Amino acid sequence: MGGFAYLAPTSAADALAALSQAASAGTRTQMLAGGTDVLVQMRSVDKGPRTFVDVKHIAEANALHIGDDEVFMGAAIASAELNENAELKSMLPGLIEAADLIGSTQIQGRATIGGNLCNSSPAGDTIPALIACGAVCVIASPGGNKEVPTEDFVTGVGTNVLQPTEFLVGFKIPRPKGKTADAYLRFIPRTEMDIAVCGAGVALTLDDGGTCTAAKVSIGAVAITALVVPDAAAALIGTKVDDAALAAAAAASSALAKPITDKRGTVEYRKKVVGVLTKRAGAIARDRAAAR
Repeated sequence: MGGFAYLAPTSAADALAALSQAASAGTRTQMLAGGTDVLVQMRSVDKGPRTFVDVKHIAEANALHIGDDEVFMGAAIASAELNENAELKSMLPGLIEAADLIGSTQIQGRATIGGNLCNSSPAGDTIPALIACGAVCVIASPGGNKEVPTEDFVTGVGTNVLQPTEFLVGFKIPRPKGKTADAYLRFIPRTEMDIAVCGAGVALTLDDGGTCTAAKVSIGAVAITALVVPDAAAALIGTKVDDAALAAAAAASSALAKPITDKRGTVEYRKKVVGVLTKRAGAIARDRAAAR
C-alpha cells in the first residue's frame, strides 16, 4: 500500500478548495462517504496513494428535506438512518428497500446511497431504484452546483461523470403525488449480502380508475450501466397494469438487457430473470399505488 492522507472538510466550499488544490498539484483524491467499498478496494485492487476527502462532516451532504414537491437527500446520509425514516419508507418504499438490501446492519450504519452510486458498479442496487423514481444528482463543482439525471451519471464500470474537482452533494427526488409508488427487486444466489445477478426498479402512477398514466422502468446488472427501459414503461402506460401489460414490460426489459455470462449466470438466464423481476416489481408498484 502507498501513502495516504485524510481530510475532513466541514463545508462544501472547503471540500471544493481541497479538491482544486489537489488537482493543481497532480495529487489523486477520492471522496469518502461511508467507505464500505473504498476500504475494501484500497486493500485489494486499488492500492495507489491518494488523499481521502470525507464528506460525512459537510452539512449539505447530510441534509434531508422533505418538501411538498421535492425531497432532497444528502449523499452522505447513512442507509440505516434512511431505513428508519417512516415518512421516507412510506413515500419511496422501493428506493428505501434498495438501500436496505446493501450489506449487513453494521455496514448500513456507514454505507450511503451516494456512495453506492459513485462506486458505479453495474450491480449497484440503489441505482435502478434512483432512476425509476426520477432522482436527479446534485453535484458540487467550482462553477457552482449542477444537476445530472441519475441515468446519465454512471458512464461505465466504475466510472461516472464526476470530475476530479467535483463531488456528489445529494439527490433531488420528485415527491410522489396521488397514486404514485415505486418498487425494486433483485435476484441474488444467496439469501443475504450478495451482489445482484440482476435487478429491476419500477415507478408508476395510476389515475382514480386504476389506469397507468406514467411509468419509469430501470434495470441493473445486465449491462455496463443501469438501463432505462422506455418500451417497458410504454407497455404499462394506458393499461390497468394487468398481466398482459406486465408481460409486455417484462419482454421489453429482457430485450434491452445486454448482460455477460460469468460464474453468476449466463446471458440467457439474466435476460430471462430481469424480465421476471420487472413484472413482479411492476405488480408491487401497482398495488402500492392503488392503495394510496
